[in-house]
Amino acid sequence: MKRDVHYLEYLYCHLLVIFLMGRAGFLLNNVGVQHITLSESLGACWRGFVGHDLMVTAFLLTVPWLMGLLTLRYPALHLRAWLTPYYIFMGFAVAGIIVGDAVMYEYWQFKLSAVVLSYASSPEGAGNSVSLAYILVRVAFFLLLAFWTIIPCILFTPKILPAGRTERLWLRNISIIWTFLLVSGICFMRQGDVYGSSRKQLADHAAVNPVYAFVSSIRLSDDYSRRYDYLSEGDRVDLFRGLYPEPADDIQDTLLTCSRPDVLVVFMESFGSRFVQEIGGLPDVAPGWSRLIPEGIFWQNFYSNSFRTDRGTVSTFSGYVSYPDVSLMKQTKFHATLPSLARSFRRQGYETAYIYAGAMTNMGKRQYLEDMDFCRLYDDTSFSAAGDAFPQDGSGRGSWGIYDSISCQKACRLVAQWQEGHHFMVVQTISSHEPWEVPYHRLDDKVLNAFAYSDYSVACMVDSLRKLPQWDNLLVIMLPDHGYLYQQTFDDPGFFHAPMLWLGGAVRQPRRMDVLMNQSDLAATLLSQMEIPHDEYRWSRNVLSRTYTYPFVYCNYPAGMLFADSTGFSLFDLAGDVAILEQPADDGNRILRAKAILQSSYDQLEENRTITMNHQTE
Repeated sequence: MKRDVHYLEYLYCHLLVIFLMGRAGFLLNNVGVQHITLSESLGACWRGFVGHDLMVTAFLLTVPWLMGLLTLRYPALHLRAWLTPYYIFMGFAVAGIIVGDAVMYEYWQFKLSAVVLSYASSPEGAGNSVSLAYILVRVAFFLLLAFWTIIPCILFTPKILPAGRTERLWLRNISIIWTFLLVSGICFMRQGDVYGSSRKQLADHAAVNPVYAFVSSIRLSDDYSRRYDYLSEGDRVDLFRGLYPEPADDIQDTLLTCSRPDVLVVFMESFGSRFVQEIGGLPDVAPGWSRLIPEGIFWQNFYSNSFRTDRGTVSTFSGYVSYPDVSLMKQTKFHATLPSLARSFRRQGYETAYIYAGAMTNMGKRQYLEDMDFCRLYDDTSFSAAGDAFPQDGSGRGSWGIYDSISCQKACRLVAQWQEGHHFMVVQTISSHEPWEVPYHRLDDKVLNAFAYSDYSVACMVDSLRKLPQWDNLLVIMLPDHGYLYQQTFDDPGFFHAPMLWLGGAVRQPRRMDVLMNQSDLAATLLSQMEIPHDEYRWSRNVLSRTYTYPFVYCNYPAGMLFADSTGFSLFDLAGDVAILEQPADDGNRILRAKAILQSSYDQLEENRTITMNHQTE
């Protein structure tokens, strides 16, 4: 009977143990992400316990507490029967969040958030990246943890709570503690409050309760303008002024030999600066880049906008900023409000095409490309054994689709067929992606070898293009969709640093460009060089214009953002609302400008939503 009276204490301690186990599993599963000492791990556990777990557990047990109070009025209430469905729901939810957080952190390196829901509807991405055995093991851990959570909760809960005077006093007294925990959690609990002074990303994120991180990321309102309302409207306007100047036709530098070259964009999966030696990357991973760089225009201070392909695609081909928690590629309602490189070229009489040698269903890629006026789309079904050097035994296909060497040579053959008119085509590589399985074996490291294979495939394609008569009027633009966290974390700005190279007969002369620019700036800069209007590209800057007087880059991912200018760089944790790293130390202007851009970008998104709704009602 005494245990029945104190069922809430038993439940409370049980869930605290579950969270402690989850935190230990998180650290063990991600031991390769970042080195942290035992004392830093223990410190993370303590900060998480005091700062988050005590109050999150109180929130989770609010229903059993309220049901206990209800027994004061209805003593015969069958407590266990009423609470069992809640325990089942809670157990599966908590276990799913804890396991999902630990597993996904290895790849994304930020806490599990509502962003995962945007990818959940495209599960082929996960299936392509990992093996079936990997998925089954994680599912087994999830089920084990779920039942380990649920069954003790059911057993600790009495069937009928005793209704004596002692029990009534106990419930009333414990209500004071529960109310304190709930009010404290609502008023004071923040993600950044559990961060340590060492600013070790893994330790800080381990301290954050995963249930809190996930639930707090859920947006109940569709009002995008309130997503990141950091600044007053006056301050936002003042800080934002001049960051994205009005489009201008003036060109300080002419890079091309003609205004209407054919354009081939080589969009390389995950190929950030980490893999290109000329901008601080690892040696011998990309000898193709190293050989081609002296032959073209190399933009050595180029930065990708975001962390995933869906974001990078929109930034590149719509000249748009990225968003921490919104994928514009998947949000088809916004497509009509986006500018498009393909559409701009089409207006000038260009034929447009896009090669992606995998399934175009992932994250709404096909719909986006069609809405952006890419007229000819080539996916994995467009390859044949007869015409594409595709082995009949299926060995030309990896987890994500046709291998890069085959898709790149198909691009070369399509270019060879160009005769009259103008052409704009994109070929997107896919082999430098988990699970890193490629028909190439130059490097022992599986990850680096996959990048070396993509580099080899693209270099061979360029060599083949050089032999074609179309080369003289061709502009080849090589750039990545985003970087890859290979032995680094998001607190390294090198993740966003990326290579971009312009090659071909249309290039006036080889050179290196030092100008600081974003991936989203390609649209306005390229169109300006080709004397094509780019007024509609609100978030794309012509970096060779005289109006580009304040060079900077702005990048983000679901948990943070980077701002860099001539004074240095600042990394800001969005969820924790704290600066992660500033080199050199700044007076706060870099972060304030980043906040102004972030807030303004969501204002723009809300404006786009309003425009879309008005068009739908007309």
